[in-house]
Amino acid sequence: MDNDMPDSMIGGSAIDETARLISSDKVEGTAVYNRQEQKLGSVHNFMVDKVTGQVAYAIMSFGGFLGIGEKYHPLPWRVLTYDERLGGYVIDLDRGQLEAAPTYEPSYDPNWADRSYGNRIDDYYGVPSYWGLM
Repeated sequence: MDNDMPDSMIGGSAIDETARLISSDKVEGTAVYNRQEQKLGSVHNFMVDKVTGQVAYAIMSFGGFLGIGEKYHPLPWRVLTYDERLGGYVIDLDRGQLEAAPTYEPSYDPNWADRSYGNRIDDYYGVPSYWGLM
């Protein structure tokens, strides 16, 4: 039996998490930790390729208080690993590396259509661009 189909319906209503699938609203707000289990930030949202449905980037909010001084760090989705024990995502990155990583302010809207922007992010994390994996 497929665990993601029959068990995903309760009383005719879809639930938001199965053994392998999770709804986007449950991912948003999930903590992001480094390998030393220090909380770095949380998933603000993520960018999904409209054609393939593949998640390309998780946008992690970092720093600030009540939205003041907060920055967003686009993380290639494939550099995140979910840790059930922590109940969050883990990335192999320390605070110094994070502070030097590509970032943008909440008032700035990056040009996601410009592949060179994505290439800079992917190069920083040492992973191939997601569109090269399609």
